[in-house]
Amino acid sequence: MSQYPVNMTVKPEVKAFFDQDTFTISYIVKDPASKACAVIDPVLDIDYAAGRLTYDSADAIIGYIQDNGLSLEWIIETHVHADHLTSAAYIKEKLGGKIGIGEKVLIVQKTFGEIYNEDDRFKRDGSQFDRLFKDGDTYDIGSMHCFAIHTPGHTPACMVHVIGNAAFVGDTLFMPDGGSARADFPGGDAATLYESIQKVLTLPEDMRLFMCHDYGPDGRPYEWETTVGEEMRDNIHFGLGKTKADFIKLRNERDPTLGMPRLILPSLQVNMRAGEIPEDHDGKLMLKVPVNIL
Repeated sequence: MSQYPVNMTVKPEVKAFFDQDTFTISYIVKDPASKACAVIDPVLDIDYAAGRLTYDSADAIIGYIQDNGLSLEWIIETHVHADHLTSAAYIKEKLGGKIGIGEKVLIVQKTFGEIYNEDDRFKRDGSQFDRLFKDGDTYDIGSMHCFAIHTPGHTPACMVHVIGNAAFVGDTLFMPDGGSARADFPGGDAATLYESIQKVLTLPEDMRLFMCHDYGPDGRPYEWETTVGEEMRDNIHFGLGKTKADFIKLRNERDPTLGMPRLILPSLQVNMRAGEIPEDHDGKLMLKVPVNIL
């Protein structure tokens, strides 16, 4: 039985937005009893080679909210993403709402503040965000009572957000045939990730799970919704009777073979700022490329 305050009778309406460029799924989660909604893991488009930001992905989310007369209360980041830039700040500017992330973002800010050689203009106290969630923290979206589960291992700040009968898992786990996220980023750990996954698997078996990424293994169509029960039974990395030792061995062998995400360098310095673009001393928007550090 789950230790968490689950209410499976609440069934939020979930609208998914798939970004083909980064294989990211963003969500609008609507309270079925009101017009209140939240946005989870929104994408900011970048042409990295040209250094050009555009807003088509974010504008699609904004347009849906406006067209349906919704009221945005929260913009939730499941973690500090390394594979896409967040449009949280842009969406907040257009629609309001509060930006929330796990409190361990402070660890990410400290670690990558040093990697990017940030000066003291970059605050490492999480103040760029409106709410820093602790494990078990609750919040509301309209009439829906929601809670956050700290699920480190992929990154220190990873959180799973449970909203009624739906849980938004970030990169903690993938679809059953996709397995799990890597654990070799700074602050990551395979054993910790396994324990975090076990937390998620204590949720009811028919809890809907929504992924942050899908890569269509073996050429199948992209998918992003499964259940706790399906993950327990079928996940290729931690289901099918696999043990913690099996999982750690798999991740420790697999992770060193993986290349760095294409957008990791721009993503982290934007995402640890809640979507604000860093500026140089002249006030120009500027992204850095640390050399021979990652």
